[in-house]
Formats: sequence, structure tokens, C-alpha cells
Amino acid sequence: MSAPGRDVEHEDRRSLHERIAADLREEIMSGDLAPGASLPSTAQLKERFAASNATVQKALQLLKGERLVVGRAGAAVTVRDHRQRTIRPAAYMAPVAEGEPYRWLTEAAESGSRAHSTLVEVGEAVPPADVADALGLSQGRTAVLRRQVLSIDGEPAELVASYYPSEIAEGTALTQCRRIPGGTPTLLAALGHPPRLSVDRVSARVATQEQYRLLQLPGDLPVLRTLRVVFTDHERPIEATVMVKAGHLCEVQYEFTSGPPD
Repeated sequence: MSAPGRDVEHEDRRSLHERIAADLREEIMSGDLAPGASLPSTAQLKERFAASNATVQKALQLLKGERLVVGRAGAAVTVRDHRQRTIRPAAYMAPVAEGEPYRWLTEAAESGSRAHSTLVEVGEAVPPADVADALGLSQGRTAVLRRQVLSIDGEPAELVASYYPSEIAEGTALTQCRRIPGGTPTLLAALGHPPRLSVDRVSARVATQEQYRLLQLPGDLPVLRTLRVVFTDHERPIEATVMVKAGHLCEVQYEFTSGPPD
């Protein structure tokens, strides 16, 4: 027997065009509608969802705004290529050889995309509470902050704010407003703090005003927030980074090996 009011509590109160877009979005992101595939015709969508022509068009407009589909007058609406990026955190932690670009750039190039990073801020800042806790900083203490916007094929893809303990960063390239050859893992290793362990905490959240603006989000969609803490020898934290991506355009891939039972 169902609990009283259960059906009412779980009713989907979104407008019909939002529900249609949600179902189609899932089919796109799961691969049921592959890159280049045509979406069902307007007539088919009207029948499937018992919707009017105007409602179907509003749903398709949402997906176009989210950069998931493309469509032209008189032509079928099709799924965009590279609709979703797969992020592999394990690929980014290790230092690179001298003269090689940061791994984030090479990973994007290997997938056929053009990546670019724009450094927007370097300086001392009081980090968010979870970052301060990860770095072992007392309340009100500052850390060195490096903020950048990462773009893929000319579109903003990720906001990155990296914090470093002042005793590690002072007097190094971490405090300078310029790119670091090979990325910070390479520099930290050269400074005697080789990255040994990276721990990610991933959550989905509603975008802040700044995130909405900088990521050019199309609507009220969640962002994927990752707090990554990097440790060196003796479990010392040397970097804490907050990364924010559009949730509908990214997925995170983790790889594990099974070990012997405890």
C-alpha cells in the first residue's frame, strides 16, 4: 500500500517542454541518440509526448541553447558532435617531461578538440572553508590563488581556482601572473613537492551567478563541482583546486583496480 500523498509529492511539476527536453537530453547523453543522429520529427515528438507543435519547438530550443543539438530551417535537428567531454582525473596529476605542454591540453588535442586556458587572477586570497580545511589552514589565513578559465573549441568549459600554501608558493612562479610550462604538477615536483596522491570530492550544484555568466550557461542546469586535494610525501597537502563544469556537457571517468581483501 502506498503512503498517503505519495503520488502528489513525486509529481513532476516542470512544464511539459522542460520534461520533453529532459527525456531527450538523457537519450543524447547516454548515446541512444548518437552524434550526428537526427532527432525524431516534430510529428513523432508531438505524438510521443501528447504535446502541441509550439511545446515541442520550445523543448528543442532548450537543447539548442545547451549546445546539445543543431538545427536549421527546413532540416532535421541533429545531435552535435563532441556533445559531452569525458574527464579523466588520473591523467592530469603526473608531471610532464621538460618542454611538453600541460596534460589537460594534450588530452583535449587527442580527442580532436582545441583547448585554451586563460589566466584571470593570481594573488593572495582567503579560500572557501572546505579548501582551507583541506589545506590545514586556520580561519582567516590566506593562500596563493591562481584562477583560470579553460575553453574547448572557443567555448568556456571549466572554471578552475587553485590554492597553494603560502610557504610553498612564495618566491616561485606560482605567484606570478603567467602560465607555468608543463603545469603546476611539473613545477611542484621541481620544487621538491612531487604529487603523490590526488583526492576528488565531486558534487552537483546549482550554478552561482558568476559561474552562470563565465560558463555561459543556457538555463537552470546543474554544474559539476570538484574539490581536488593533492598530497605530496608524508600526506602533506600542497594544492587544493575547485573545478566547475557545465554538468550537461561533461562526465567524469574514474578507473579502479581490485586489490586483495583487507
